[in-house]
Amino acid sequence: MTNPSEKEPIKITLDDLANISIPETSVVSPVSSSTGAKSYGTIAAAAEQFVPVSEERGSILLQGWFYLGLAGLLGALAGWAICEPGFVDGGGRMQHWGNIVMVPFILMLMCVGFGVAESTVERSLQKALLRGVLALPLGLVLGFVFYFMANMIYNVALGLCYEAGVQSFRNPAVWIARGIAWMVFGAAGGVVYGIVGQSSKKGYYGVLGGLIGAGIGGVIFDPIAMLTKGAALSRCVGFALVGLATGVAMGLVESALKDRWLYVTAGPLAGKQFILYKSETSIGSRQEADIYLFKDPNVLPQHAQIQITGARVQLRATGPVQWAGQLIKNRVLQDGDLIQVGRYSFRYKEKQRS
Repeated sequence: MTNPSEKEPIKITLDDLANISIPETSVVSPVSSSTGAKSYGTIAAAAEQFVPVSEERGSILLQGWFYLGLAGLLGALAGWAICEPGFVDGGGRMQHWGNIVMVPFILMLMCVGFGVAESTVERSLQKALLRGVLALPLGLVLGFVFYFMANMIYNVALGLCYEAGVQSFRNPAVWIARGIAWMVFGAAGGVVYGIVGQSSKKGYYGVLGGLIGAGIGGVIFDPIAMLTKGAALSRCVGFALVGLATGVAMGLVESALKDRWLYVTAGPLAGKQFILYKSETSIGSRQEADIYLFKDPNVLPQHAQIQITGARVQLRATGPVQWAGQLIKNRVLQDGDLIQVGRYSFRYKEKQRS
């Protein structure tokens, strides 16, 4: 009797071997475009997208202290140029419209500059326009309100100086009095900076930096007037330095106090840092995105999102995102992580907590 556990041997004949067919491998054929260039479809595009990119040297133009300082400088110069023709030296009752609106207009245009500067360097002109439209009326209102407040503080400080025996504007005590009063202007710039950026923390950093920068600018205003020996020239140089100092200080304070950020190591924005202020930060090719990635057809309008919950920072990808040579959909970011989106590379950084 045959043992049921034994198996029948497999028999392969010559006819069986002759009937074996090998399926053809799918190959993506090149398709010529209207320009004569050959396209290999999505397979080649996906492969090209994740070619490792080397870190690039960042441009100084993308540093916050630089573009905010430039924005403050240009805003102050524009406000001065508009109002100087209507300004009359000598004070008293002979003041013209320029005497009344010069400082508020300078502050207004500084606020507009702070509001649009970041979006401008990120090439998001649509976002810059929207922020400029919002910053203009805010800056105008705050310009007059804070100018009134600064004048009150300055008059009180001058009164204290005179009671202490100060009789000349060459006395450093008067310079300090102006610096304390003009710190209010910097605070206004920081408030607008936070409002258009839709972040209270950004506004806090902006106010702190504005207080420092405008205070420094106010202290050096009178010495500049004495050195230039010209009324119009002294105002031009003095206000320009106030705007410059305010913007630079805002950028430096913001950079020094940040706790989580993405640093662009490669791509058109190499050297730019995106501070993660919001609980949700969008990344994509839409100009409305918090991190707008332009000039890359591989980036989707809504490509990824970074969500912050307490100490947890999580990246959620809806488009192709690479980390450590692998495509990822979700990842809790760790300090030092390098992620790639198209031809952009980002280094995630966070401040070490003791």
